[in-house]
Amino acid sequence: MKLSNKLILLTGASGGIGHAIARRLAKRGVRLILVGRSAQRLNHLARELNLRAGGGFVLSADITTSAGLDIIRTALMALQEPLDGLINCAGVNVFSLLQDTETHEIERLIATNVTAPLLLTRLVLPFMNPVDGRIVNLGSSFGSLGYPGYSVYCASKFALRGFSEAMRRELGDSPIQVAYLAPRATQTDLNSARVNAMNQELGNAVDAPEVVAAELEKMLTATHMHDRYIGWPERLFLWINSLLPGVIDLALRNQLPVIRRFAQAGNAKALPTTSTHSL
Repeated sequence: MKLSNKLILLTGASGGIGHAIARRLAKRGVRLILVGRSAQRLNHLARELNLRAGGGFVLSADITTSAGLDIIRTALMALQEPLDGLINCAGVNVFSLLQDTETHEIERLIATNVTAPLLLTRLVLPFMNPVDGRIVNLGSSFGSLGYPGYSVYCASKFALRGFSEAMRRELGDSPIQVAYLAPRATQTDLNSARVNAMNQELGNAVDAPEVVAAELEKMLTATHMHDRYIGWPERLFLWINSLLPGVIDLALRNQLPVIRRFAQAGNAKALPTTSTHSL
């Protein structure tokens, strides 16, 4: 796909990775529809990118609600032109042992990371460019590797990866392409101090959001999109986990005391720490 003048809807645009993606695609001449919950952050980004001059606009909408989805539907109907791409980037994370995670946090995470992208993709499909439409779902390496302290987040990203695979096959006889992008740990403003400290102690590599944006651009500009997994040795771990999960079980068991210490830090019943696509 040639990106210049393409019309792409990006959710989670008010978050760290969303910002980086918006900046990179705007430089390539993409007309962006930026969706997020924070009108203030969206408008600031729109001014930075001179969005209106480029033919784009912002939509302040909560995609976990019917009202938010209606806002997007109304905007797409008013455009009267096909959408060239959908990037499901919105997401939240909970760093907490399952026993310490509140019910409302689990429900919010599943609503944001699973239900919302499914419903939005269903909404957008009739508006997609039938010749070369692209859908990219932002997942995580934890969508293929279960990790202690992230059981709920892993469940959501495993589901998103399965959804991406199924949709790719469901649309296999059409020109619309679907792919899954899996970042490793990524530095955003919403990462908690506990998550950052744990990653540092465990020696986990952490990417800048711009790394994820660059990989996304490669996916969109490829003739045929394929799933991408960012980082080494993370890709090796995922491969080993698919073949010999017991090896990864042992490796993570050795990390478990450190993970528990950070997950439970501060309270006898630890409160969940939320972030946007930290892993």
